[in-house]
Amino acid sequence: MAMTEKELIVEKRKAPRKLKSFKLGYDFRTQLELKTMLLPAVLFIFLFDFTPLFGLIMAFKNYDPVMGVKGIFTSDWNNFTHFKRVFENFQFWPMIRNTLGINLLGAAVSIPCTLLFALLLNEIRSTKFKSVVQTITYLPHFLSWVIFGGLFITLLNSDGIVNYMLGRLHLIDSPLQFLADPSYFWGVAIGTGLLKDIGWGAILYLAAMAGVDQSLHEAASIDGAGRFKRMLHITIPGILPTLMVLIIFAVSGMLNNNFTQIYVLQNSLNLPASQVIDTYVYQTGLLNFQFSSATAIGLMKSVFALLLLFGANTLSKKITKSGLF
Repeated sequence: MAMTEKELIVEKRKAPRKLKSFKLGYDFRTQLELKTMLLPAVLFIFLFDFTPLFGLIMAFKNYDPVMGVKGIFTSDWNNFTHFKRVFENFQFWPMIRNTLGINLLGAAVSIPCTLLFALLLNEIRSTKFKSVVQTITYLPHFLSWVIFGGLFITLLNSDGIVNYMLGRLHLIDSPLQFLADPSYFWGVAIGTGLLKDIGWGAILYLAAMAGVDQSLHEAASIDGAGRFKRMLHITIPGILPTLMVLIIFAVSGMLNNNFTQIYVLQNSLNLPASQVIDTYVYQTGLLNFQFSSATAIGLMKSVFALLLLFGANTLSKKITKSGLF
């Protein structure tokens, strides 16, 4: 029996769907091993990234740790009391100042220094010497801040080698209290962070430089351009998208400090300059058991970080025509 025109149209529409459904089932069966290998990572992300999001409710409730997990959902709503308490706390504005100060100055120092180091490293022609420099500068990244920070605490002590060398050079009359005087803490935090990660941070720039078209360098060299001019007019514009992505990440992370670094270098004497958002959240939540207040601070920090991310990305796309998304 011949099908009508309407039935033929319906069958044609069904055919691709059947084929697509068959193709998806076939792909799943043939890639079962790969998907099984991916399963632990998916479970890890679900357990440690998505499940804790339910805890954000604590920021809006009068949660008592004695009530356990059930209390997160059964506690009374508090009408933004914890958010008001955060802004009224006398430590809030000094904490914001320290967080932004360390991050802004750190980004202003680390990004140009890391870029310059990568540019100079890229110009080294001796493979052995380049490998030695890379190995020496990469190694500190793999040391924990407990070890690396402890080393600098020893070096910067009043009887440490830094004060000894400054004294021998007649630059100081008495030992400097680098970790006891709050005025030195920002410089110590920025300097130690730069020394630990300058080699690791240069990897991204070196990878981007490897993708720059070498024919441009050859043509510029034939035209008489030296290394510095080729670096300025070819290499840097070639890695500009990578540079802008790193700047966007730095801007969006302005409210995030390296907690381990700050916590290791922090003490009661430099606390006015070392108390940042991350250490305050740790002190409020884990030491004082004020989980609701700590959650409120963390939630505010995440919201502002998201706004900074979108703002930095929009500005980057307008200025350089490149962005993260």
